[in-house]
Amino acid sequence: MAAALVVAAIVVFGARWLVGLDSVAEWMDKYPGDYEPPAFVDEGFPWWARWTHFLNFFFMALIIQSGLRVRQQQKPPAVWQPKKGGKKISINLWLHTYLDVLWIVNGALFIIMLFASGHWARIVPTSWEVFPNALSAALQYASMDWPAENGWVNYNSLQQLTYFIVVFIAAPLAIITGLRMSEWWPKKADKLNKIYPAPLARKLHFPTMLFFVAFILGHVFLVFTTGMLKNLNHMFAGTPAEGWGGFLWFAGALFLTIGALFATRPLLIAPVASKFGTVSPR
Repeated sequence: MAAALVVAAIVVFGARWLVGLDSVAEWMDKYPGDYEPPAFVDEGFPWWARWTHFLNFFFMALIIQSGLRVRQQQKPPAVWQPKKGGKKISINLWLHTYLDVLWIVNGALFIIMLFASGHWARIVPTSWEVFPNALSAALQYASMDWPAENGWVNYNSLQQLTYFIVVFIAAPLAIITGLRMSEWWPKKADKLNKIYPAPLARKLHFPTMLFFVAFILGHVFLVFTTGMLKNLNHMFAGTPAEGWGGFLWFAGALFLTIGALFATRPLLIAPVASKFGTVSPR
């Protein structure tokens, strides 16, 4: 803990010294942290963006929990087998797999609406200026003189690059590594299995989960520290107006997610799993 505080102090003071240099200050005036979005991008967050955002958080919380259970289990509390027969898997793995499917469906709907609406330019860079502006925004965050927030209209470039990586790199990587380890991957595809071996997928899958955890923690931290009510109103209430509406929606969403985390214990989900296959003691 002490070492982390020392490193953080070095980063902050180093960034403050750097942005205090005249040449760097002039460069940051040219690249303030964001660039003008395309004219076709509407302000605000449409209903589909808000709902898929909540469902993404909801499913991701359950996926992380069930994934850790799969990783840590010595002996599964129960096993699940398809009704037509097949390999038995732990009930924790069954839950993790089916939650993955729901998460993928939600993500696919988000991607479809993203490009159908023109909202894609919110998270897909449309100018090479995104890179110097992202560096400028990173320096501002590091120096504790944070960039101006106007998420209703435009993300800063560091946010944009981060969201792009999450949606178009990390999420597909989680999917293809998870699929490789699942029972749905073809077992007799020798050439394909040699090109993409299961041990490689395992080495990539867990770090990808850790990336999502780090992103969620950082995302929530910045939501609360850069204007909590404003940010929650944007994404949960769909309005730039002041008030507690977004916070109340967020509180309800958080309550529902926490309740689901408690409810998805193996013994409680067994009746649900039994509707899709056979659940039996290990």
